[in-house]
Amino acid sequence: MSESSPTDRAPTIYDVARAAGVSHQTVSRVLHDHPSLRAETKERVLAVMEQLDYRPSSAARALVTSRTRTVGILSAESLLWGPASSIQAIEVASRAAGYLTVTANIDGHDESSIRSGLSHLLEQGVEGIVVIAPQIRVSRVLDSASLRIPHLTLQASPTSAPTALGADQIEGARRAVRHLIDLGHTEIIHLAGPQDWIEAEARMTGYLREMSAADLETRPPLLGDWTAERGYRVGRELIGARSFTAIFAGNDHMALGLIRALYDAGVRVPEDVSVIGFDDVPEAAYYLPPLTTVRQDFAEVGRRTIAVLLAAIEGQAPLEAPFPAPELIVRGSTAPAPAR
Repeated sequence: MSESSPTDRAPTIYDVARAAGVSHQTVSRVLHDHPSLRAETKERVLAVMEQLDYRPSSAARALVTSRTRTVGILSAESLLWGPASSIQAIEVASRAAGYLTVTANIDGHDESSIRSGLSHLLEQGVEGIVVIAPQIRVSRVLDSASLRIPHLTLQASPTSAPTALGADQIEGARRAVRHLIDLGHTEIIHLAGPQDWIEAEARMTGYLREMSAADLETRPPLLGDWTAERGYRVGRELIGARSFTAIFAGNDHMALGLIRALYDAGVRVPEDVSVIGFDDVPEAAYYLPPLTTVRQDFAEVGRRTIAVLLAAIEGQAPLEAPFPAPELIVRGSTAPAPAR
């Protein structure tokens, strides 16, 4: 077998040095734009880089600059629509700013998994971390970790903590319930998300506050798990006790299950019962009927989050990056309350 030539692989810093007739330390100085370099030497090295189509690897840049230009993402439930959309936006925005991303997926209910994921990111030399893991246990681990690098947590609602960012989902839930009240509904129940999720707690809080503000009776929220299957099961359980005219589901997938359960029982949506969801997943407009929901701009949340984090990494002044408020999207699954 013949010995491989530089054309068989990506050129290295040593290939550039050999072709330019300089040392690899000089090539490093060119990459670092060192002021001691002579102009003609720098021009010759840059010309060779272009000729060989040399692109310094992240490892090479780290050796030269003592920086990795890498952002870590600590994520739980990254397959769900919201987290997945935010992660994608963060990756794209980071790349546009010249940063790489590395993601550690964790079990947000397992403290050892959380700590292991955090350690993995730190071992990669990340310069900052975005946490997209909305379980309460994750927040507790982070509070005890005493991180020495910039980090941000996407929270369900803005807080006074400088490391917590997020859209106001309490307000989003209130808008959903207010819409139902404006339609004349007074008997409204809430199917909440998992108990240990910050988002679920925020949306439940919004439901309770808006019902209380309207001086309407509140009922203990029903517990869900974000899935359409759970929404269907709860819907089947509710059929026998029709003491409600509207349901506010903690997310769109549970709303989908509810609608199917009501349909199977001969209950019309929205003529008999109105259903509203939360998130505005891409399929929501194509449910039958199309789902009234609360839209979160997850992509914009991701972009603004990385802008704030990179400003902290670069030592720039903190950015004012208010998050867009969740938007009520009215479709065909809600209607005026039926006459009793």
